[in-house]
Amino acid sequence: MFKRGFKSWCERVALEKRTEFGLRPIDPLPPVKLAETIGVRIWTPSEIPDVPSDCLKTLLQDDPDSWSAVTLRLPGIDLIIVNSAHSKARQVSNLMHELAHILLGHNPSRVDVSEEGHLLLRTHDQSQEEEANWLSGCLLLPRPSLLSILRNGGATKESAERFGVSLDMLTYRLRVTGVEIQSRRAGRT
Repeated sequence: MFKRGFKSWCERVALEKRTEFGLRPIDPLPPVKLAETIGVRIWTPSEIPDVPSDCLKTLLQDDPDSWSAVTLRLPGIDLIIVNSAHSKARQVSNLMHELAHILLGHNPSRVDVSEEGHLLLRTHDQSQEEEANWLSGCLLLPRPSLLSILRNGGATKESAERFGVSLDMLTYRLRVTGVEIQSRRAGRT
């Protein structure tokens, strides 16, 4: 359960970020542009210096579904590593989720390395994950965008592509925000 006013705050942030970039409330917000403005670097596993090829093979070919993205908070810079084996739409969603954690000021989860060299997630705050999910959804598809999408043909492959998201993500946002039901009740769809 979110704190009172959290969802409204997320919508305001999504619209403020668009205003900062000279975008309209119904325009897509590119996560790469957002990352640049808040000083976050984005890499794929292949861009990490000195990663052994067998590790890259494991991350990108043998077990690409075991991870999506990770944020590293290094001295003087935040770095997000995105799973380049995923679809472009999923990469956008994963990247925005990690940016949401940063915008929310969340502390990163603790990761340890086992004696065998495996990464082990040691902490996981479910409430922080839910907050980042909601904010990233608002950043990708705020209410004005959802309403515009409904007025212009609804959840289509083309509308999802315009925002760089999957059709599943678009449909999910229409449902969880209540925009779809509100539009139907108002006779707009």
